[in-house]
Amino acid sequence: MAVPGVCLPQKNTSRVLRQKAEEFLASRKYANNLVDIIGQWEESNTSCILTLEMIFIEVLKRGNMYQEQSISLTISEPSPESRYISWLRNCYEEVWGKLLQSIEGCRPAIQLQALSTALKLMAEEGKMPLEPTDNLGYYFPLHRLKPILMKLLSPDNENTNLIARFQEIAAYPDALYFTWKSLPALTPKKQPNDTYISNLLELIDKMPLPKDGHGEKDEEWKLLCGPQQEEGNNFVSWDQFGTRKALNKVWACVMHWELGVQVHKKLLVVLLERVIHHLDKPILLTDFLMDSLDIDGPIGMLALQGVFLLVTKHNLDYPNIFTKLYSMFEPEIFHTKYKARLFYLSDLFLSSTHLPEALVAAFAKRLARLTLVAPPEDILIILLFVGNLLLRHPGLKRMIDHPEGGEVKGSSGDDPFLMEERDPLLSNALMTSLWEIRALQWHTMPGVAAAARFIRDPLPSVEYDMAAALERTGGHIFERELKSKVKEIMLTFERPTSMALPKGERLLQYWQLTTIH
Repeated sequence: MAVPGVCLPQKNTSRVLRQKAEEFLASRKYANNLVDIIGQWEESNTSCILTLEMIFIEVLKRGNMYQEQSISLTISEPSPESRYISWLRNCYEEVWGKLLQSIEGCRPAIQLQALSTALKLMAEEGKMPLEPTDNLGYYFPLHRLKPILMKLLSPDNENTNLIARFQEIAAYPDALYFTWKSLPALTPKKQPNDTYISNLLELIDKMPLPKDGHGEKDEEWKLLCGPQQEEGNNFVSWDQFGTRKALNKVWACVMHWELGVQVHKKLLVVLLERVIHHLDKPILLTDFLMDSLDIDGPIGMLALQGVFLLVTKHNLDYPNIFTKLYSMFEPEIFHTKYKARLFYLSDLFLSSTHLPEALVAAFAKRLARLTLVAPPEDILIILLFVGNLLLRHPGLKRMIDHPEGGEVKGSSGDDPFLMEERDPLLSNALMTSLWEIRALQWHTMPGVAAAARFIRDPLPSVEYDMAAALERTGGHIFERELKSKVKEIMLTFERPTSMALPKGERLLQYWQLTTIH
C-alpha cells in the first residue's frame, strides 16, 4: 500500500514508464500511455526522455508517422488511420519542443540527455522521413538541426559541455556539412553579447574545418542520415568550397563585433589555431590584428602570432614590428599563459642574420636583465634564446666581456643600458655587457647556474632548438599530462569480500600487537 506524500523511487518510475512504453508499442489500444508518459516529463525528466526516445525511434523505424501528401477536390472526413497519424505527429512535435526547452533551461545532466536524444531522433528522422522528399535516396532534417544550433548558441548560458557533446556528430560528414551550412544564417550582423560570441567560438573550435575535416568520399564514409553506402544515396562528398564560403561569411560578421577582454583572447586563439588558414583574404585581418597588438598582456602576444603569419605568408609590411616586440618583454610576461608563444615567435622574428647588430644587442641585453626577476624555468629558456642571438651575430660576443679590460661592467650600478627606453636602437645595448648572465653562474638553482656557464665557454656551432626547449618546460609538461589518458592502476591484488582487512595486510599485524598488549 502506497504511503501518501512519498514519491516512488527513480528505479520504480523508470520501470513503470518502460512498461507503459512497451504496451504502447505493442498495441494501439494503449495509445493513451503516450500521453501519460509525456505528462510525467517534469516529475522524472531523465527517465521520461529515455522512454520517449525509445518509443519514437521505434515509431520512426516502423514508419508509423509517415503520411503521403494528397490533394483532394472534395471535403471528406479523415480516416481513423489519418487521425491517428496526425495525433502521433502532434505528440512527436510536443516532445521536440520539450527537448529544446530542456537543452536550454534544465540542470546539466538533463541538458546533455535532451541533446543526445534530439540528435538520435534527428538521425532516425533523416533515415525515415515523415513525408515524401524530392531528394530521392538522401534526406537531412535541417528543420531539426537549426533549432538545436540556436539553443547551443544561447545568449544567456555558457554551453561548453553541450557543444562538446554535439561535437560527436562531427564524425559524420553530412551532419558536419549541414552544420556549417546553417551557421551563416544563425550569425547576427548586429552586436551580440559576449555569451553568444563565446558559444559561437566554442562551436567553431570544436567543428572540423575543410582541410582537417572530411575530404573526398571514401569507402569508410558513414552518414548520420540516409542509407549507408548504397546506390541511390546522392549526398555529395564533403564540399570544401561551400564550407569555406560559410566560414568566411561567419567570420566577416565576427570581425565587426566589439569584444570583451576574455572573448577577445578566445577569438584570437580560435582565429590563429583554427580559422586563419581557411580565410579567402587573411590580409583583411590587418587592422584587427594591429589594434589587438596595441593591447598589453596576452591579447598583444596572441596578435603577434597573427601579424607574424601575415608578414611571412602574405607579404605584410610592418616596419615597427621589432619595436612592438621589444616592448612586450616586461616582467609581467612571466605570469601569462602565452609566454611560450612570445619566446618562440621572437626567436623566429630575430632569426635573420641581416638585422642591425644594435637591434639584436638590445634584445639580448633586455632578456638578460629579465633573468634577474624571472622564474627558474623561464631563465633557462632566456639563456638559450640569448645563446642563439650570439651565434647568429658573432659581433655581439664583445658583450660577454666588455672591451675595457674585461671588467663586468654594470655590476656597480654604472650600466649605460636604458631599460626604460622603448626604442631598442636607442637603448645603448652595445655599450654594455651581459653581466646579468655572469651573475647567474652563482644562482641557487644548480640547473640555472650550470646553464649560465655557457657565457664563459666556447659557444656551440649549432643553434639551440627553442621549440624543443619550450616543450620541456613545466607548464607544457603539466598540460600534456592532463590531456593524456590516465591508465587504471590496480589498487588491491585481492578483491575485498567484507569489511575485514584482506589477508597479508601489514596493518593487521599491528592490530594484533595492539590487542595483545
